[in-house]
Amino acid sequence: TKAWLKVKCTHRQEFVIVGWLPSDKKRGFKSLLLGVREGKGYRYAGKVGTGFDQALMDEIRDKLDALDRKTPTVEAPKAAVRGAKWVTPKLVAEVAFAEVTPDGVLRHSSFIGLREDKAAKDVVAETPAPLPDVEEAAAPATSIKVSSRDRVIFDKSDVTKGDLADYYVAVSGIMLPVAGNRPISLVRCPQGRSRACFFQKHDAGSFGDAVHKVPIREKDGSTEDYLYVDDAHGLVACVQMGTIEFHGWGSSNATLEKPDRLIFDLDPDEGLDFGDTKKAAEHLKNQLAELGLVSFPMLSGGKGVHVVVPLTPEAEWPAVKDFADRFARAMAGADPERFVATMAKAKRKGRIFIDWLRNQRGATA
Repeated sequence: TKAWLKVKCTHRQEFVIVGWLPSDKKRGFKSLLLGVREGKGYRYAGKVGTGFDQALMDEIRDKLDALDRKTPTVEAPKAAVRGAKWVTPKLVAEVAFAEVTPDGVLRHSSFIGLREDKAAKDVVAETPAPLPDVEEAAAPATSIKVSSRDRVIFDKSDVTKGDLADYYVAVSGIMLPVAGNRPISLVRCPQGRSRACFFQKHDAGSFGDAVHKVPIREKDGSTEDYLYVDDAHGLVACVQMGTIEFHGWGSSNATLEKPDRLIFDLDPDEGLDFGDTKKAAEHLKNQLAELGLVSFPMLSGGKGVHVVVPLTPEAEWPAVKDFADRFARAMAGADPERFVATMAKAKRKGRIFIDWLRNQRGATA
């Protein structure tokens, strides 16, 4: 599955070169035999046969010839060192490897380089040290009092107003970088989600000092104060006033006319399932990547997904909106059985609407 990224954990350590195996090809050697200091002698630690180019192999081979000895440097399984050429333990190599077997032999090793700064007698087996215990960071404390904490917010669950406030405090560290310090519209449901709800984006002076305002020029030339928050106190103050959802502009207060993110909202027809939306999001990710744009998915509730592209705030709203429009229409034109770029419900049957309209001044997500 592409939902998980597999990353190999690679170890690195120094080892003493105790011998080498001849190659049946025209190269300096097949592999180097490795060891570590143990007691008064050396213990066999395996071999390494990759990570060399021809010039490096020739250089190492010259050094090995100068250290040639007749007797084995370490005790090792005969099958592993059959035909070995032994050397006096002077050279130290840094080696990358995947793991060490129970009997102390390397697996999937690769040569990194020679270490001239370390003596062979100082090379011992290294063991990973446990990480120190780190206390989980506590959620930020807030002085905002939440009344009616036991009021149930959603009829089909037991989530209360107090639970919601505590949740926003807990996630504030990851939420504020994308929702803070930008104009927001609030979905307020003072009596719960099943009762009357409404949007609010202008400051009416009822939220207290924890919720701030930023003046924004309107289309008619007038100026209105919009709401924004910049810390957990502001989030809780909004919940105290019945807020359930936070919808932010695509630009920050610092660059209001230059968006810092591009959003494509994938809205599937009722007959499609979430799996279809996930595949569509991945397809958009790949198409955007071909244009040099990195994106990530964000769940938007129900079966929809937002494909979000972080932007350097340089282009202004008209240019960003125009690009989003043309990209969505190009996607729909290339795969008309799968995508549509117009809002008309009649045209969405069995398809996914690529909603690009969030990429205009004043739109929120």
